[in-house]
Amino acid sequence: MTESTVSMRGLKCPLPALKTRKLLARMAAGEVLVIECTDPLTTIDIPNLLRETGDRLEGSSKKGKVLTFRIVKS
Repeated sequence: MTESTVSMRGLKCPLPALKTRKLLARMAAGEVLVIECTDPLTTIDIPNLLRETGDRLEGSSKKGKVLTFRIVKS
């Protein structure tokens, strides 16, 4: 299982969701994408994006201002 971590710190809505969608489109099933964001709106945008794409949010966390999302490509 391949895991990629991408920093999207400093990007504002809707860029983190758009870039995440683009990255997921290039991934194979079972691969893991970890994104790190600082925009608080990603707590809404990323789960909504995954409902559209059918991919799975394995976990999310917040450490200071950094929001981390662990996504498994379906």
